[in-house]
Amino acid sequence: MEPSVLVASHVSALFPTSQAIQVYSTRKDIPNLPRRSDPGHPLEHASYSSLFHTPLTGTILLRVTNGGFVLELLSLSTDIPPLRFDFPAAILPSPSIVMWESEELHVLLATRFGSFWRIVIPVREGAPLWTPLANRRWYREYVLQNGYREGLVQVQGTHCIVMSQPGGSLLRLEADALGSDTQDDVWRESRSDARSFLHSIASLIPTLHSAPPGGSDIISISTHPQPTDIGNVWTLSRDRHLRMWTARGGCVAECALPPTAPGRSVAARNASPAPVNPSVLLPPEPQTLICVFTPSHSDDPHVLVFIPTEGSLNSGGFFQLFVVNGDALRPLTVFEASETSVHCHLQDFTVLDDTLYTLWDTQGQSMVEVRGLAWDASEEQTTGGWSSATYAQEAELTPAYLDELLLSPGSTADKFFEAIMRPGIFSPLTLQAAITQYTDAYRSLPPPHPTPLLLSYTTVAEQIASVVGCTVQRTKDPKTGAPLDENYWNALKRDWEGFIARCREIERNGRWPLAIGRGDPEDGVLIIERERVASLAGEDLPLRLHRKLSADHVMDAQFALLDVLWTMRRKLGPRLMLSLENSFHDLVHQEIAFSYTDIIQHQVRASAFREQVDEGLENWIVGRLQGIGKVQEAARFVLDIIGGFDKEVKREEEDAELLSRAISPDWLRALSASYASTSVHARYDISLALVTLLFFLADELHEWDQGLLAEIFVVFRGIAMLRYVARQPAGDNATPTAQAQPGAPGVEDDVVAKLRNMHVSASRGAKFQPTYSLVHRLVNLYGHSPGLPISAHRFLDATGLLQSLSPAHATRLEVLFCERLRRLGYREVAREVLAWLPRTPGVTYVLGRLWLDEGRYDDAASAMEILAGSFGPHSALSFDDQEAVAVVLPGEKPFPAQFDFYLHVAELFKAALTTYHDVFFTQLALAVAPPGIDTLALWHSVIKGLTDLGQYEDAYAALVSAPYERLRRDCISQLLYRMCEENAVDRLMALNFAGLADEVEDALAFKARNADPRIRPFYSRILYTWYVSRGDYRNAASTMYQRARKLAALMGDPAAFVELAELQLEAYVVAMNSLALVDTKNQWITLPVTVETGHEPRKRRRLSKHIPESKYAPGKRDAEMVELQDMQYEYALLSARAALARGDPTLLSAGELALPAPSIVLRLAQSNRFNTAMATARSLAVDMSDLFGHLTNRCLRLSRRPDAVMSEDTSDWLLTDKVSSWPGTPAEKGWRYLRQSLERHDGPQTDYRYTKVALETIMAFDRSSPPPPWLIHTLEEHHAEYLIRTCLRFEVLEAALDHTLGLMRRSDARLNDELPKTAAASWLPYTLVDQVLVAAESQADLSVRGRHLLGELRAEIGSRMKRVQKFSPAAA
Repeated sequence: MEPSVLVASHVSALFPTSQAIQVYSTRKDIPNLPRRSDPGHPLEHASYSSLFHTPLTGTILLRVTNGGFVLELLSLSTDIPPLRFDFPAAILPSPSIVMWESEELHVLLATRFGSFWRIVIPVREGAPLWTPLANRRWYREYVLQNGYREGLVQVQGTHCIVMSQPGGSLLRLEADALGSDTQDDVWRESRSDARSFLHSIASLIPTLHSAPPGGSDIISISTHPQPTDIGNVWTLSRDRHLRMWTARGGCVAECALPPTAPGRSVAARNASPAPVNPSVLLPPEPQTLICVFTPSHSDDPHVLVFIPTEGSLNSGGFFQLFVVNGDALRPLTVFEASETSVHCHLQDFTVLDDTLYTLWDTQGQSMVEVRGLAWDASEEQTTGGWSSATYAQEAELTPAYLDELLLSPGSTADKFFEAIMRPGIFSPLTLQAAITQYTDAYRSLPPPHPTPLLLSYTTVAEQIASVVGCTVQRTKDPKTGAPLDENYWNALKRDWEGFIARCREIERNGRWPLAIGRGDPEDGVLIIERERVASLAGEDLPLRLHRKLSADHVMDAQFALLDVLWTMRRKLGPRLMLSLENSFHDLVHQEIAFSYTDIIQHQVRASAFREQVDEGLENWIVGRLQGIGKVQEAARFVLDIIGGFDKEVKREEEDAELLSRAISPDWLRALSASYASTSVHARYDISLALVTLLFFLADELHEWDQGLLAEIFVVFRGIAMLRYVARQPAGDNATPTAQAQPGAPGVEDDVVAKLRNMHVSASRGAKFQPTYSLVHRLVNLYGHSPGLPISAHRFLDATGLLQSLSPAHATRLEVLFCERLRRLGYREVAREVLAWLPRTPGVTYVLGRLWLDEGRYDDAASAMEILAGSFGPHSALSFDDQEAVAVVLPGEKPFPAQFDFYLHVAELFKAALTTYHDVFFTQLALAVAPPGIDTLALWHSVIKGLTDLGQYEDAYAALVSAPYERLRRDCISQLLYRMCEENAVDRLMALNFAGLADEVEDALAFKARNADPRIRPFYSRILYTWYVSRGDYRNAASTMYQRARKLAALMGDPAAFVELAELQLEAYVVAMNSLALVDTKNQWITLPVTVETGHEPRKRRRLSKHIPESKYAPGKRDAEMVELQDMQYEYALLSARAALARGDPTLLSAGELALPAPSIVLRLAQSNRFNTAMATARSLAVDMSDLFGHLTNRCLRLSRRPDAVMSEDTSDWLLTDKVSSWPGTPAEKGWRYLRQSLERHDGPQTDYRYTKVALETIMAFDRSSPPPPWLIHTLEEHHAEYLIRTCLRFEVLEAALDHTLGLMRRSDARLNDELPKTAAASWLPYTLVDQVLVAAESQADLSVRGRHLLGELRAEIGSRMKRVQKFSPAAA
């Protein structure tokens, strides 16, 4: 047979963890046993597995996990979730799947404590094989009736099951009727004994029966594979007795097998029923030692039995083949296992197409051996012997290998983390179990615990990177205080090594082989391990050569150079090889400016390579190469091995075949990825050795073909890129219980930061994504073909990384490979792979797209700008470069002109929301736009982009430069609004807007009318600024006045009254100032009449019939005229209301601020805000009588009780700066304040009525107290009669007499000074004088002074009368 190799994929990386269906038993006596798990054996590791295949269902993998309690069904042909059942007791070996009438799948099994179960899964063509969440009755239970002892279980079909019992007997269960969803199965039990009647008698005689105890216990049981009508059962007991059982006859044939292999064929030896007493019994554990099959050349079933001989030094055991003739077993041949099976354990074997496939456990690793069967002794030499297949050599993370990793630069944690995350090294289950055990171990220690141990993580990888090593602390020398860095790094290294050792132990147990079989014939032979599914595949040439070179096999002459390379690689040692490898990588990363001969010779001298190599090794290599002869031809042959693929890879497939091929399931694609990665690593080792040889031959390379040297390095570059990609994981699914805590405290190192770029699922609730490796993802992308190694080779060939001929070029497939990495989202991997390639246009484009994805927009823009010269009719690109760049462009076609490329790049930056670069490339596109192209959308994009960027001057320049009038008028509002929103009003006013002033005013006026005046930007203020900057003061005043109106309409909330009033007052002030700059004769504005104007405090003149409609309004509507005085009135009234609200906020809720102006003034006076009240009354032309009466009352109270008045709020009159500077008592200051207020606001224009109010207030308060002299003096001078009448009214007769007497004396003085011209010159209010006289005379208690004044008054009257009589004749 052709050489084969095993390739595997982890189950936990390909199948999600689904919720198990709980199975409930009708029995109540089942003990609740704990499911114990060894630290090295997670519960998810399978303890039993088997394969089932039919064309209708495909291949199904049955696994028993969780310590035997959970049955799991995995579909290997479809991508449906697993189906899991959780049983109340452990499952006995061996459960089986059978098909019933092409309608149902039946899973038959037995559990401990005597329960038999049947799981029924309906099968419908075209429908999913099963739905785990379906609400149906999945299982039926049958409890054994005739006693039970646990043993092996063998399912013969849907209606029959056989169970072994102690002593070698069998318990047979046959179904009389199958149940349904509402009914259980009906079973019939029968028992068969292995011993005949003669054996029973012989057992009573000790001398005739000397079998050891337990020798008849069955350890292996088998039946003919389904479908079949053969109902026999074959068993093998510990004493090596092979028995055949029938349903009616029980044990009908028995054959004792020897403990060791006979030296010759036993075909002619007759089977003897007599027992053979072996010296040592077989182990009691159940084993697979029997295989029943029907060969292609016969209709008789054949039985192949294996007898282990673990103590043998020749083989692991021998096989004996029997043919069934009726009820007899006839031996055919005996043959031994191979020599490589020594000290190995046979785990499983099967016969497929007359070929024996055996699965061996070699110290925890799987080994498959294959040979053809010989049907008699004469055919023994024609079978071809045994051929072995194992896994390809892979790096094990041993302490020695970890030390090699540390030879290269980098941190310990980074290197170890990268090593454990390589695909295929450890399964996701292994990593999860290891980090859980690691965390639990440290949490079991006394607190405090490091913070990373207490956090939850989204992914297992992030948890490992954060937790491992977090307990290691950097310490200091207690004597010197110097940090003990060496101790820290050693402790960190030991901690990581301990975690990796834990992972290795779990992974080793997960790779324990369980079964071998075949599902779909196209998938080949499958090997099932506890945590992996492997396939037996053909071994390609690089793998075969790598295996032989690693095992020091003698190589053929054509591979002599490979032998030299491998010996050289081994002799140089890992340290020097690692140094050379890094040098080669740096060399390939560089742009090639010199010949490879010069470069290699320079590297040899710079690295002192000759001094590091043993002279004997160099001489040996020179001698061997001389023996080879044509070294260049041998090197070309090695290159063909490295970059070559099987012939089937180049076969062109017809379209019909591609369309008819079914989509391969994930596990098959994972196997292809695993094979490809394994082959890549083998090819890389060979390529590295070949490049290393060039350093030995540096002095002779000038004689070599330079094309060959370039090809060697380009192949090394390609295989190194593939090796780097093959080492990358595909990502990490979220931990089942992880809850992300981004805000929790913790330490995040560089490794955790790198994990942010990996693909992770938020939770298991999302659609499960297989996470085997990055190569697995790429295989899905490139497509998968059935069969290995063809599918793997087709993938490697499709990447094109091994097809390039020159390191100075990047082929179409290489560029496409990098682009696909970028599209998959593996940016770091794509960036590293791109670094290997020269900066051709295709590579530059992909790199630019990558930088764009990473947010490096400036770098991406620079790359794209440089690339623009590669397009257009004047492009100088070669055909290969055009083809390479076209494959990653939209439509896979190069752009016909730079204009199209600039548009494409602008769209890319627009999708990335980078406006600056979007505008930049759009401007470049406009600069090279062909004539006749509609660029309206481009100009709009530029204007909008510059506006969004805040480059308003540039946006304005683009706006006025755009050749589209409609575009300018459409975009101007966007520019204005954005500048206003960004508080760029100064920059806005600096712009000219020539020819667009009307559009500017319309846009700002629209916002001023409709925008909330409380929220920035304040469009009314901006529009006001616009008008003022252009000298239009009337419109500026109108704008601010309308702002005040809008603010007044918003005063519905009392809590916001003060704030809105301040804004409204500000608007009034600005409007008045602006309107004041207009000609005095035209200080007015017109406004349209709206609903709000009906609630204004003052009604204005309606002038609509006097204003030409064609000039002021486009339609029929009324207008009102607002003059400067109207604004001043509204300002004064609102200011008063605001002052009241600030002084007493309770007035807001009472609604008293809506009172008329006189009431507002009175409120201000009552709140002692006399200055404000007087100013408001003066502005509003409101009578201030009540105000002065209140002020006089306050002065009277100050005179009587100054403390009570000063305890009130007097800040607006007594405590002002001016009043506070006056000398005197508070009462004196109050009276002085009253006097000055009367002097300011009272006079002839008011007929001194406020002075009169003051007097009356004083008289009403206390008529016994004399009023202030200044008050009396004022009234005596201007209103003496009123003074006298007031005294009479308040019955102050003494004052009335005094004031009357003074009045008459002043009149007499005037008569003496000047002669009277008229009769009225001597007029006096004689009636009032008479009233004073009458009142005084009628007053009985008049004071002495009053009587004296009364006498003087009478005398004065008499004198007055005489003087007047003298004037009368003179006048006549």
